[in-house]
Amino acid sequence: MKQSINVVISGGGTGGHIYPAIAIANEIKARYPKANILFVGAKDKMEMEKVPQAGYDIKGLWISGIQRKLTLKNLSFPFKLLSSLWKAGRIIKKFQPDIAIGTGGFASGPTLMMASRRGIPTVIQEQNSFPGITNKLLGKKANKICVAYDNLERFFPKDKIKKTGNPVRQDLLFLKDKGQEGKKFFELNTEKKILLVLGGSLGARRINELIEANLEFFKEQEIQLIWQCGKLYFEQYKKYNDLENVQVHQFLNRMDFAYASADFVVSRAGASSVSELCIVGKPTVFIPSPNVAEDHQTKNAKAIQEKDGAIMVKESELETFSEVFERLLKDEEKQQKLSENIKKLALPNATGDIVNEIEKLIS
Repeated sequence: MKQSINVVISGGGTGGHIYPAIAIANEIKARYPKANILFVGAKDKMEMEKVPQAGYDIKGLWISGIQRKLTLKNLSFPFKLLSSLWKAGRIIKKFQPDIAIGTGGFASGPTLMMASRRGIPTVIQEQNSFPGITNKLLGKKANKICVAYDNLERFFPKDKIKKTGNPVRQDLLFLKDKGQEGKKFFELNTEKKILLVLGGSLGARRINELIEANLEFFKEQEIQLIWQCGKLYFEQYKKYNDLENVQVHQFLNRMDFAYASADFVVSRAGASSVSELCIVGKPTVFIPSPNVAEDHQTKNAKAIQEKDGAIMVKESELETFSEVFERLLKDEEKQQKLSENIKKLALPNATGDIVNEIEKLIS
């Protein structure tokens, strides 16, 4: 295969779409140093900042999703879609990609649609157990659909599906010997249990409120907290850094150390988080966000829970959290079982397997 391939990658809106896209780009670049990689994102979304930070060029489309309730914003959607299809078409025509890859998010729809119209092979990387509308539509024309869950034949043509898993940070594959180093990094007491709380890069209001309401409970249980409250909530919760055994962080720059240190994890159930936690293998309580398209986080968490790999507590049931967590804390056999079962679901070679499929199409 030629060494100077042109690759368009489109995905964004959230870290769950952006970081897999960057991981795929990095793997392509490692195999083909002369590859030209261009990202296409949605203007004003976080990919416009994160992709250049990772060292790649990005073009922005004027696109957003349709609001699920009636709103004036929906009136502009047809104009945004037409504008984005036109601009995506121009980008494709000028860049002449050998392949177009979509990892989800608003911009991937117009980009892959226009690539497909020009006869360019397209790949969808579907992270969730329940695809969004865009990927369901794109799946009819896509050449290959790389998925992370079983039973997606309901949504995509069976012969196009390849189960690869979701790309994850490579440093999470080597956590085994980082426990002590992580505890030292976070200045933790090695005699006490550690709970890692994750709400995503922006934060999760209901999880933050839950942790705040249970600070006394954690103190009674002698639990240390690494609490990632998110960008939107740090000012509100940073005061709790004054408490013993509580650390409040806006971001966690060393996720490998955070995961390696933790005895338990409380997390949202976005696709990337779920994939990482399968590799990490710590006893996990998922609190899925009900405010996402197709309620896919609940479906992601349920897929793990049904295999006895994690506990799920819905936002509507948060009053039961302390009881559920205390029961887990006292049941070492249950902790071991959850840990073993979630690890069975890990697909650590996802990025490489996805790029293998991309290579086949380009060849």
